[in-house]
This record gives sequence, C-alpha cells and structure tokens, in this order.
Amino acid sequence: MTGARSSAIESQELKDLRAAVAALGQRHGRGHDREVLWAEAAKLGYLGVNLPEEYGGGGGGMAELSIVLEELGAAGCPLLMMVVSPAICGTVIARFGTEQQKRTWLPGLADGSRTMAFGITEPDAGSNSHRITTTARRDEETGGWILTGRKVFISGVDIADATLIVGRTEDARTGSLKPCLFIVPRDAPGFQRSQIDMELQAQEKQFELVLDEVRLPADSLVGDEDAGLLQLFAGLNPERIMTAAFAIGMGRYALARALTYARERQVWKAPIGAHQAIAHPLAQAHIELELARLMMQKAAALYDLGDDMGAGEAANMAKYAAAEACVKAVDQAVHTLGGNGLTREYGLAALITAARVARIAPVSREMILNYVSHQTLGLPKSY
Repeated sequence: MTGARSSAIESQELKDLRAAVAALGQRHGRGHDREVLWAEAAKLGYLGVNLPEEYGGGGGGMAELSIVLEELGAAGCPLLMMVVSPAICGTVIARFGTEQQKRTWLPGLADGSRTMAFGITEPDAGSNSHRITTTARRDEETGGWILTGRKVFISGVDIADATLIVGRTEDARTGSLKPCLFIVPRDAPGFQRSQIDMELQAQEKQFELVLDEVRLPADSLVGDEDAGLLQLFAGLNPERIMTAAFAIGMGRYALARALTYARERQVWKAPIGAHQAIAHPLAQAHIELELARLMMQKAAALYDLGDDMGAGEAANMAKYAAAEACVKAVDQAVHTLGGNGLTREYGLAALITAARVARIAPVSREMILNYVSHQTLGLPKSY
C-alpha cells in the first residue's frame, strides 16, 4: 500500500505517470515543503498535465491530473491547490477563455509560476447556486464590469495571483440573473480578504472575500456572457473528480500507516494484523477505496471524452464514494494504532478532521444524494 497502486484498466502511459508521481511523493513525504514540492511537480510537468500542449501543458486530461493528486496524497503530501488552479480554473479558461486569456494564464498555471483561486461559495447561498448574490453590472464609463458581493471558504487566495469569481449578470432580455465567471486580480481595488480561523490543519488557508465595487476590464469575463451554467459546470465536474482523488490519496496514506503498524505491532503471540478484528476492517477500507477509484476513473474518462452530462453523474458519485471511503479508512487507521493514532508522531490524528472535508466540500454528500435521486433515479424534488 505504500507505493503506486496502478489499475489494470490504465494504459501503460498512465501507469508510468502514477509510478513517477509516487516516487516524487515518497521523496517529499509528510513533512514536505509545499513551495518546493509545487515547484518540482511543475518542473516535471505534473501540474499542467491536463492543459493544452500549445499553452505549455501536457495535453492530457482529468485522468492524468487525478493520478497526480492521488499519488501525492498517498505519499502524505497532497497539493490542495491542484484542485483549484489547474483543474477548475485552467480547465475553464482552456475551454472557454479568449485567446488572450489562454496565453496570459495557461502557461503560468502549467509551469506553476502562477496560480488561481476559485470563488463560488457564499455565506447565505450554501449549495444553492441560484441564490448567489455576487452581481456584476456593466461599467458605463469604461465598458468593463463592476462586481459586488461576498464569498466564503475560498482556498489559497493569499497565494493566488487571481481568483476566478462566480458572479451573476442580468439578462437584458428577460431581466433574470445568470451565472458568469470573472478573473479578479489579487490586488484589485475593493477586493478584500480575511482569513477564517479553521481547526483544519492545512497549508492552504481559507478566506472570506468582500468585493466592494471591484472594477474590472471587459476582458475579465471568461467565456460567453450568455452561456450560464454550461461554463460553470465545466469547472465543477473536474472539482468533484479531483476531490475524489484527494480523498482516495488521503485514505490510502492512512491505510498504509495502519498496515505497517498492524504487521509490526505484537502484543500476544502474533502481530495484531493477524487478528480478524483488525484485519477485516482494514480489508474493507481497502476495497472501498478501490471501488471509489474505479468510479473516479470513469468520471475522468467521460469528462475527457467530452460527455459533460455523463461526467456530471459519475463525478458526483465518485466524490461521494471517495469521501465515505476516506473517512472510514482514516477512522480505522486511528483505531488500529490505538493511542498512537492520536499522536503527532504517526500523523493520523489531523486526518480525522481533514477527511471530513471531502464529505462537505465542494458539495455535501446530502446534495449529491439529492442529485442522484433526481437526475439519475427520476424521483421528484422536495425543494
């Protein structure tokens, strides 16, 4: 469980990528320096593996990028900003950005010299994207845009060069509000951030944002003003796939620590791993992680094939399955180690909180169950 866990359904190229990233993760490990690891992963082409080759990327897709994040997580050094910068923002700009936006941002996102955060969640909107109140109106003087609103639980804004903000513009024909995406530079006047005090131990911090009459040029709008949800979900599906990869990697890391301990720890005549009360729950955790990975691979394959509808369903299921498997693996790992599972030496106690993040973000497991019951099973809505 300590090395790369390639799948029989992966091509040799993907297996080689998995092994190479696993080796990188093992060199850095749990006590890694985030900036050093980020720079090395970028130099090796892993950060931009999903971005187009003509803009400095690797020309791959979510299948490749999810492998990178999973293997780094399995080595104890996940890079959370990979979920945001290349997966969400890079994908949206590559698919819908202007030529100038692509040339401005994609090479930097690919080589790690630039990063971008993603801002969608709001204090009063929760999982209801239709209640987003961040609005963008035309600046009559410049022809650009003026953004006003608030965002919360936005990762890595302090280290990002810009944030891709989800706002809403008014449809001139119907008067209704529709979602649109805007690139907001970190130092834009009126763009304020305050760090949220989190129990979660993570190198990437969480922020609340205030957009107070932030004036942006016309070319800050990404994609078509009338595309609405199409462009938004182009970023949200990769986010779910990458969250699954993050959770699977974390679960594998915890399980590997537990297995090493169970093989070596001896209280009676045999190591504790010989006892079924220890062995069977660990075996179940492994099975559930492997099953979650299969769904993640399906979601990535569908997304890379351009099947957005199919990918949406699979990405939600993958995120749900991976989060549940991760929580179970972490809990069982802690129980396997007993008191040692709560010490800093073994590095598992912090994962008790971290594992719950995958259940909550970017969308709660309850909302995923709503999605599946409505979209897949055809059951009526209660809201």
